[in-house]
Amino acid sequence: MQYFVVAVFGLMLGARYFLGERLLRHHRHIRLIRALISLAMLGWAVILPLWFGQADKFVDVTIQALGYVIMALGLNVVVGFAGLLDLGYVAFFAIGAYTAGWLSSGFVSGASVHIGVSKFQASLPGIHLNFLLVVIAAMVICAIAGAFIGLPTLRLRGDYIAIVTLGFGEIIRVFAINGDSIKFGKQPLTAGEQGITPVDSPKLFGGAFDTLHLRTWYWLILAFVLIVLFCNFRLRDSRLGRAWIAIREDEVAAASMGVPLVRTKLLSYATGAAFGGMSGAFLGSYYNTVNASQFQFSFSIFVLAMIILGGLGSIWGVVLGALALSYVNFYVIPDLLVHLPHTFGLNFDLTDFQFGIFGFILVAMMLVRPEGLLPERRRQMELEGEAGTTGESVYEVTAA
Repeated sequence: MQYFVVAVFGLMLGARYFLGERLLRHHRHIRLIRALISLAMLGWAVILPLWFGQADKFVDVTIQALGYVIMALGLNVVVGFAGLLDLGYVAFFAIGAYTAGWLSSGFVSGASVHIGVSKFQASLPGIHLNFLLVVIAAMVICAIAGAFIGLPTLRLRGDYIAIVTLGFGEIIRVFAINGDSIKFGKQPLTAGEQGITPVDSPKLFGGAFDTLHLRTWYWLILAFVLIVLFCNFRLRDSRLGRAWIAIREDEVAAASMGVPLVRTKLLSYATGAAFGGMSGAFLGSYYNTVNASQFQFSFSIFVLAMIILGGLGSIWGVVLGALALSYVNFYVIPDLLVHLPHTFGLNFDLTDFQFGIFGFILVAMMLVRPEGLLPERRRQMELEGEAGTTGESVYEVTAA
């Protein structure tokens, strides 16, 4: 059943891109065609968990995949729109998750704050805020951290930006590991490798959020994905989005045309970080624990690989790339292909070679389709040697 569900959604996503963006983009009813395909995709996404049981493994994997979609869309703002390399994106996952741990658990044992939670949670020690308040707090904190990390990179380019952002991600990881020794009075900053657990589940609209009722989790993260998609499209078509793209194409030319480089770059870092904080807070609550071992450098590379696979700067491409790699990582390799080597008499598991498989996928993409699965039109024309040779616009603004 899961193959059928994924195949149908993939076909609709492909139709949305190739019909709506490539083949019929000059059709007089193009807006209607795009709207109808998008509504079909939305309807299929909403009913997807109804095809499976309440605690089905595939629904669990899809929930995690949608969380990674938000991460990838956030990083795409920085890397795809503004052209700034960020190898420390795991830091915002960590900050968002720890915000959920601080504000939705008994970790701060000396406090007694309860806002918008259930009666049971209100009887527990610690800080227990409504889940939506936690998400907003995580986004604000991560946006501030994103602007902070952007300050040292304003005069840097290329590899130097990568080094600085990588260092920021590693600093956050070290703080997460050793945070139990950093104390404010008697209160440690983090719980180190022991982790903060349990983290409160959301209490929204009377729904049950636990491991036996995954559909409510799915619909919640789907709503978050839709919000992030809406923000991405509006940002891309806004004056700020065009400023990001101008900086990506030629920073000197953008500055000469009056684009404020400092503010524009900082806004890209802050926006991308806020989306990462949203996903981090959700995954912290969904996993029911916030552990320092979750925040490895490989996470940043994994999310960056999603963007490269789908297509730099392409919103739908990033969604497809994130879903594809997430399913490969959480479902295909550990569940479907884990015993494949044993059928050939080989004594190892494919899970030991996950990153090797991801590397092979990326190398194959660079050779076969370097622009990505669903590329942005400008990037595709550049790689095909067509940009600047035709009179056709390579960027369409759909905002009113």
